[in-house]
Amino acid sequence: MRSFSYERAADARSAVTAASRPGAKFISGGTNLLDLMKLEVEHPSHLVDISRLPLQDVEELPDGRLRIGAQATNSDVAADNRVRTRYPVLSQALLAGASGQLRNMASVGGNLLQRTRCPYFYDPAAGCNKRNPGSGCSAIGGFNRIHAILGASSSCIATHPSDMAVAMTVLEAQIELLDAEERVRHVAIADFHRLPHDTPHIETVLRPGEMITSVILPPPPPGRQVYRKVRDRASYEFALVSVAAIVSVDGATISAARVAFGGVAHKPWRSVEAEAALTGSPATMATYRTAADVAMRGAVGQGHNNFKIDLAKRTLCRTLAQAAQAS
Repeated sequence: MRSFSYERAADARSAVTAASRPGAKFISGGTNLLDLMKLEVEHPSHLVDISRLPLQDVEELPDGRLRIGAQATNSDVAADNRVRTRYPVLSQALLAGASGQLRNMASVGGNLLQRTRCPYFYDPAAGCNKRNPGSGCSAIGGFNRIHAILGASSSCIATHPSDMAVAMTVLEAQIELLDAEERVRHVAIADFHRLPHDTPHIETVLRPGEMITSVILPPPPPGRQVYRKVRDRASYEFALVSVAAIVSVDGATISAARVAFGGVAHKPWRSVEAEAALTGSPATMATYRTAADVAMRGAVGQGHNNFKIDLAKRTLCRTLAQAAQAS
């Protein structure tokens, strides 16, 4: 690990000011950043500790929305009664991630900003456009079992690892940001993470020095919420494919549906095409299969990960059936 300087921010204003200097990075739980620093994938010259900022509360807003502070831990958010009862898809997704010890440390803001688990990204000897722009993508033509089948490019086929972000995408969360001029802006989570195109090293729309201060959930939509994660082992593993779904059934007809995938793209993948195929259709397995085919229409395998296309379809069908049954 390379040498670096460190400071603990006293307030949000001093934090964003300190992080505006070249080579500075925020650190909170450190569950991803410290590993990357040890491997010399990340080498910040200055760390700004924001873990003690008063951004840890989960508070209800007057209009029925819920604001989750960026420094709230994954464990605390998953256990919050308002989240468990009104946004169960989020609680389920958080509890599916990592281990209890890591969830106790990991923050909501850090979870959104965690980086890919592509093994070539973690190996400084391998070509990786995300780590070293212009060096190529070793995953293309390499061992790419965990890699993207949607939204990839010739520069990068990595996937985003967050479970939480998939649930927040189907809930249509807003991310609140603060910059060094104390300006606040809100970005829809669907617009927060970028697809790779030819700049896979630019992963979000964050501006230099900008800090996530909270995530705001709108009032919960009608319907049953379900998160399903398929992985190689039962715990402490990232998703091969995951699905967050919200389904509302009126009689035997689907009146509304939202669908988002994890483990298949460079960002949480919302499928509005699948939602359109579901809405107004009967709540049957035939409908779910049609929606799954629509959702995966643009999917492209890279060899080792070809199985993900069928796996994503089956996972969506199973999740929709579960959600519709009790909605």
